[in-house]
Amino acid sequence: MCTGSALFMASFSMILPELPGYLRQMGGEEYIGYIVGVFTLSAALSRPVSGFLTDRIGRLPIIIFGTVIAIVCGVSYIFLQGVTLFLLLRFVHGIATGFRPTGSTTYLTDIVPASRRGEAMGYLGIAGSLGMAGGPAIGSIIKEEFSYEAMFIVSSLIAFVALMLALQLKETLTPDQRLRSQNRKWYEVFEPAALPAAIVMLFDTFSFGVILTVVPDLMAHLGLKYKGLFNAVMVVSSILVRWVAGRASDSYGRIPLLKIGTVMLMISLATLALTDTLTVAMVGAVLFGLALGVTRPSIFAWTTDLAPEHRIGTSLSTMLLALEMGIGTGAFVSGALYANDIQNISGIFWLTFFIAFIGLLFIFFFDGIKKKNHSRQN
Repeated sequence: MCTGSALFMASFSMILPELPGYLRQMGGEEYIGYIVGVFTLSAALSRPVSGFLTDRIGRLPIIIFGTVIAIVCGVSYIFLQGVTLFLLLRFVHGIATGFRPTGSTTYLTDIVPASRRGEAMGYLGIAGSLGMAGGPAIGSIIKEEFSYEAMFIVSSLIAFVALMLALQLKETLTPDQRLRSQNRKWYEVFEPAALPAAIVMLFDTFSFGVILTVVPDLMAHLGLKYKGLFNAVMVVSSILVRWVAGRASDSYGRIPLLKIGTVMLMISLATLALTDTLTVAMVGAVLFGLALGVTRPSIFAWTTDLAPEHRIGTSLSTMLLALEMGIGTGAFVSGALYANDIQNISGIFWLTFFIAFIGLLFIFFFDGIKKKNHSRQN
């Protein structure tokens, strides 16, 4: 499961740093914010459907369907030319991430004990982070040394290997779980119990959408040839802390880890806002990665803690919908504010710092209500 997830994440993330340049070749530089925005929009729209189907028909069909979409879309960039078709393909490609991660996370929840969910989410996060780190670096090298076409072909090949691994897994949805899901209506695609985790994820991932949108141009401005290096440094630092953070959330609770991670996120965004050299940018990448490594496994584990037993897939898709909304909003807003002017990037990061601060306030607010209710019960 983890190896396949790493490859899946690498397959679509490896092309991200080079897509702004690819879009410019088509004359669509004003649509740079749409590269991530359209992708996450379709992922967000498909999340409720994937969560509903994960609890109804099984985890593996969802994993396989999302991976097949990634295979087809990767190579299709070669053949679909023009800004309109490019953006349409980005929309379809986003469906892949709307399906596979939902199925994968639910599958993982099925096969690990509840007392070790944070640790398990840390492992899955490490796998995904390896893909997110290696993918952009490899993609940039392939594009620089060979061509865009070669990069797109490799993207599909990597997704194909992920599919082969997925086909080796055994379904974990039990007949009893499937039977209980049969009576659910189509409009029961959201899980209210997961809303606290979803709200935190929304504020947390706004910053990620900003990073994906404006950092490639910032790296080019600072003289970095391989623009995927920032992503690689960011994700490697995330890997270094995910395992420890996941186990810590099992021992000390999700909320304390989320407070720590969000403060780290704010520090990283302030660092990027003040960036004037490549060295400072890389420090920001390390800090941002550490923040992600602390918050992500905690949010995922918290979601499964909050979920009713027979609606884990739906709960995760509700939280993942917020993830896509955060990334997409961050991408659209930063793309519009950036307007191809490198001088605007500092202000964008300060805005993102403020968004993260609002998320921190919500965490403290929710924690305060929880403690007050607990005190009343006692």
